[in-house]
Amino acid sequence: MKIAIDVMGGDHAPGEIIRGCLLAATHTDAELILVGDREVISAQIDQGGLYPHPEKIHIVHAQDVIDNEDSPIQAVRGKPDSSMVKAIDLVRSGDADAALSAGNTGALMAAGLLRLGRIQGVERPAIVSVYPLVGQKKAFSLLVDAGANAECKPTNLIGFAHMGSMYMQSAFGVERPTVGLINIGTEEGKGTAQLKETYQLLKQSGLNFIGNVEGRDIPTGAADVLVCDGFTGNVVLKLTEGLAWSLLKNIRKRFTEGLTAKLGAAMLAGKLRELKKEFDYSTYGGAPILGIDGLVIKMHGSSNAIAVENAIILANVAAAAGLTARIRCAMEMAAGERGECKSDE
Repeated sequence: MKIAIDVMGGDHAPGEIIRGCLLAATHTDAELILVGDREVISAQIDQGGLYPHPEKIHIVHAQDVIDNEDSPIQAVRGKPDSSMVKAIDLVRSGDADAALSAGNTGALMAAGLLRLGRIQGVERPAIVSVYPLVGQKKAFSLLVDAGANAECKPTNLIGFAHMGSMYMQSAFGVERPTVGLINIGTEEGKGTAQLKETYQLLKQSGLNFIGNVEGRDIPTGAADVLVCDGFTGNVVLKLTEGLAWSLLKNIRKRFTEGLTAKLGAAMLAGKLRELKKEFDYSTYGGAPILGIDGLVIKMHGSSNAIAVENAIILANVAAAAGLTARIRCAMEMAAGERGECKSDE
């Protein structure tokens, strides 16, 4: 597999992105194509003195960078020699199996759509995000959509459910993932007219639909795939992230108030580190944009080297599993155009 990485996008680019690539080179058999300013990339590699597998590392020069302040569509059209666009163009040409970026989310979505197009049957692509589960039997659920589409029709949500289910199967090996619809109550008649219609369509979808999932049940792992519009999904993610770090900060503060508390903190230090790790986004790396006709993965804007490394490993697994082809097949099945998706597609 060949993975193209936009090393110029993100809060800690290019240093942390390059470090993450070099770390990943020791843990994956994929060839890594670092896209960005050739001189900057070479200097960073030489400065770090860490170049363990030169045969796995390639550099493609790009003289432009898309910033977070740039208008997505204008940036993609006006900066064709940007590191983000060139990384996606490598997927379009077949020279890479996946493209990764920690840069402007809107621009990455626009670049994917303009350069690669949509999978037939997909009305709107969606960002899928891992939702960590603390203290549960399973490690996470998948949230679809996590922010790409603020307003959705029921048919959009059905597409999210099919794509999320196929991603859970392909990348994480869950044979028949459960699907839940995020709503204000578990009863079938709850929610807006849009959610009521979506509920009925999900019942007839052939997916392993378990019904509505209330907000309080999301952290318990009520479903493998949680379906919602991007507005709701982004609020759920940001609220959970903020609450988690606030709780950890408060715990740390309480454990430094007095000698007894400090002794207790010393005894529980290992468990506290484990808890922090469960909340840490870098463990999961990145989030694929599902529905684009090519594998494009959005990394967290503040990704550090560990997050980049894990995103590359995830991209390699998803590419090897043929995720794009599987989603294409799943959408054909949903439209009744074929009977099943075979494992080798």
